[in-house]
Amino acid sequence: PGSPMLARHNYRGGRMRRSTLVRALGLGLLVLLVLPATGFADATDLQNSIAGKPQYAPTVGIDTVWVIVAASLVMFMQAGFAFLEIGFSRAKNAGTIVAKILTNYSIAAIGYWAIGFAFAFGGPLGSFIGHDGGFFFSHLGPNFVKGTPNMFHPNFPVMALSDATIESKWFFQFVFCAVSLAIVWGTTLERIKFGVYIIYAVVFSTVIYPIGSHWVFGGGFLQAGDWLNTGIVGMQDFAGSTAVHLIGATGAFAALLLLGPRRGKYGKDGKPRAIPGHNMPLFGLGVLILWLGWFGFNPGSALQASDGRFSEILFITNLAGAAGVIGAISTAYISTKTIDIGMAGNGAIAALVAITAPSGYIEIWAAPIVGVIAGIIVVRGVYFVDKYIDDPVGALSAHGMAGIWGTISCGFFTSPRLAQYNAFGDPKGGLWYSGEFKQLIAQAVGFTIAFSFVFVMSFTTFWVIKKTYGLRVSPEEEEAGLDISEHGMYGYPEQFIPPAELIGYTPAPLTTMSANPPATTKEAFTS
Repeated sequence: PGSPMLARHNYRGGRMRRSTLVRALGLGLLVLLVLPATGFADATDLQNSIAGKPQYAPTVGIDTVWVIVAASLVMFMQAGFAFLEIGFSRAKNAGTIVAKILTNYSIAAIGYWAIGFAFAFGGPLGSFIGHDGGFFFSHLGPNFVKGTPNMFHPNFPVMALSDATIESKWFFQFVFCAVSLAIVWGTTLERIKFGVYIIYAVVFSTVIYPIGSHWVFGGGFLQAGDWLNTGIVGMQDFAGSTAVHLIGATGAFAALLLLGPRRGKYGKDGKPRAIPGHNMPLFGLGVLILWLGWFGFNPGSALQASDGRFSEILFITNLAGAAGVIGAISTAYISTKTIDIGMAGNGAIAALVAITAPSGYIEIWAAPIVGVIAGIIVVRGVYFVDKYIDDPVGALSAHGMAGIWGTISCGFFTSPRLAQYNAFGDPKGGLWYSGEFKQLIAQAVGFTIAFSFVFVMSFTTFWVIKKTYGLRVSPEEEEAGLDISEHGMYGYPEQFIPPAELIGYTPAPLTTMSANPPATTKEAFTS
């Protein structure tokens, strides 16, 4: 009777939340069941093969395979986010992250297939929102694949003829959406209701991310250039410093303003207190997995292997990440006289975020500069943010501030040859080459507009959730930990459940403890 496994059912609102989630999921399944058959794309490639019609050039197959491999690396970044967040959490909140990662990835997949992909890449070039078909991946209009460089490279229009290529591009762009959504939640660890993930994931994957990314690298008005006849050149963001990372960090910022800090984070004097994560080795593994995933993130954004550019982009990405670690640990050491483990990891993440936008626009020599500056920014940013906002993983700095820097860096270092090859922005390059501020202004205007849109949409969404469903768990649930209060089980049961209740977990009873120790919801650690 005293078991915390059973006590969770007595928490006020637990039953109501479960019934609400069940009804919401049931409604979603009903919608899918009544979709018309026309909501599914025809497999015309397969039909052509059966009919014996000529197939596409070998380069189409090679490029498609590369995009799928790159997308798979980006999908694997979900494991990196999971390990990073588990490591930065206390042990009583480790298990909930697994459910959160899987649920959000799955919701984003359905939402991006049904609506998001059409809004992001539905054309035409320079539009506010994609509106030429593509809902439920069907009825792809003539503008759907034209003028959208992050779907089909302008030098290889034959790629637009292949269903397999379109499907591989969908997968590649979807995993970007899933990464951006994952960034939001790392900041909200240890105190947010699980249902909030579900509600916001639907809005984010169908409206917020698709529209924001469309503007920046889906052929929208920020990328197309000279929008509203202002004379501003097109914004450059090769793989998503703004379109993916800043959008995610902005959503997180909106959530944190309404969610508030973890209990005990700030003392009576208002000064922040450290709440250490329980597993730094897992955190380090997460960082390395994310680093590996970036070799799909940036090189994959070339969307082809045929021109050989992806290897140079990979080289640039790795150099920046390495420089970011050095910049971060050096900056942290100056302040604390220690080599901070968390800062070393965040230095890598921040540099990889920063190099995402310019990775396809700058020469190799500029990559370490972008990376080391990002490493400095993330450390100073974490110290600053921690004074006012409880961000357990430092995402506002690593993905937000570093994302802004990466976007701005194109305005300084974009190479003329790559600007002309990519066909976006000032063909004379950034300030370093051209001596002009055109590209720098375009970058500043671009990320400002993207940030403003995402913040307003996200803040409104979270405000409505707070007023209706609620954002935070109760103080009792937060004290017990989200594993037990939201899921009825622990990620590390042997650390929390008395040995008498650990049937099937312990190899032998512990003779040094009483036969019937009292149950507890307090966090404990084994030596």
